[in-house]
Amino acid sequence: MAIIWAIWILLQFLIGYNLYLPIVLFLIYKPSKKILSVAPESDYAIIVTAYEQLDAIPNVIASILNLNYSNYLVYIVADKCDISGLNFTDERIIILRPPETLASNTRSHFYAIHHFKRNHTRLTIIDSDNLVEPEYLNELDKYFNEGYEAVQGIREAKNLNTTYACLDAARDIYYHFYDGKVLVGIGSSATLAGSGMAFTTKLYRDCLENRDVTGAGFDKVLQSLIVGKNLKIAFTEYAVVYDEKTTHSDQLVKQRSRWINTWFKYFNLGFTLIFKGITNFSRNQFIFGFILLRPPLFIFLILSVLCMFANLFISITAVALWLTGLILFVLGFYIALAKSDTDKRIWQSLINIPKFIFFQVLSLLKVRKANKHSVATTHYYNDGIAESNKLNDEN
Repeated sequence: MAIIWAIWILLQFLIGYNLYLPIVLFLIYKPSKKILSVAPESDYAIIVTAYEQLDAIPNVIASILNLNYSNYLVYIVADKCDISGLNFTDERIIILRPPETLASNTRSHFYAIHHFKRNHTRLTIIDSDNLVEPEYLNELDKYFNEGYEAVQGIREAKNLNTTYACLDAARDIYYHFYDGKVLVGIGSSATLAGSGMAFTTKLYRDCLENRDVTGAGFDKVLQSLIVGKNLKIAFTEYAVVYDEKTTHSDQLVKQRSRWINTWFKYFNLGFTLIFKGITNFSRNQFIFGFILLRPPLFIFLILSVLCMFANLFISITAVALWLTGLILFVLGFYIALAKSDTDKRIWQSLINIPKFIFFQVLSLLKVRKANKHSVATTHYYNDGIAESNKLNDEN
């Protein structure tokens, strides 16, 4: 009986600490000062990956060519795409069409790397549905010049045209705040977001060139390897990439099923980093390890509620602890949105969080078949719904 009770207590702790963690991190967080120095230009390879869809490529290339920067080349890796409709006159744009389907982010990246026209010092990864701000590379340079070898920019919502898009954006704001600003502010590393990130070419090749990472989650592997070297991943909210948010429920379910599958596949990397953090006396590795162990938000929220109700028959004190944790988590979520430039449509969408969670539960049920879905999210560009494109609004 004692063993069962001990397992029950341990299980509750492993779930419950995720409710308290954001507030604890926020209380010890010290905001980083903005780097104001002007950095000299480096030589960038901008890798734009596309799988099956090329609809948004002209827009992303237009935004890249609008960069206030001169020393870069753009490599479009059009995997399993018909490139007959792509025509760019700018000699800085190189279109690469792999002869065989790669169906992998890292394979696409290294296909570009192996076809570099020159030895680029740095590379940055952009998705085919992204848009970049004109100062994107300049802002990244500031952190590289501070000695960082990996930098994560901020991914802001390109569209807020549906409830799903707004809730997706709210989730991103939460993660950018705690997994970007706060983690860096307490001496750890920012998590990688899959795009809007940059590395020295040497570091990227050292980490992944001899690893064939297939399916979603290459960023999870990459960030664990970088922090495993005890290097810090910088975060800057001034290197802005606009990212297409999910607009349809089926799109959301397929995307989240891949992401959930990725967590189950790679969460154990957190244990390795925690052990390294202890043996190396590294705050960076130790804290980051716990972040990698954290399950998707909706999973630990549902489990937390179930544990709270289970304790109604076991311990009122435990019920109080669970309720306090849930309240603090909601407070932490509010802080993240309040401390960020959050659009009023995002605030208004929060009432639909239960519906959003429902579709993520559906994603969980499909997680075993996640890798059978397309390796990229299908985007709907011509469905008659107007996009809220911030770049267009500013022009």
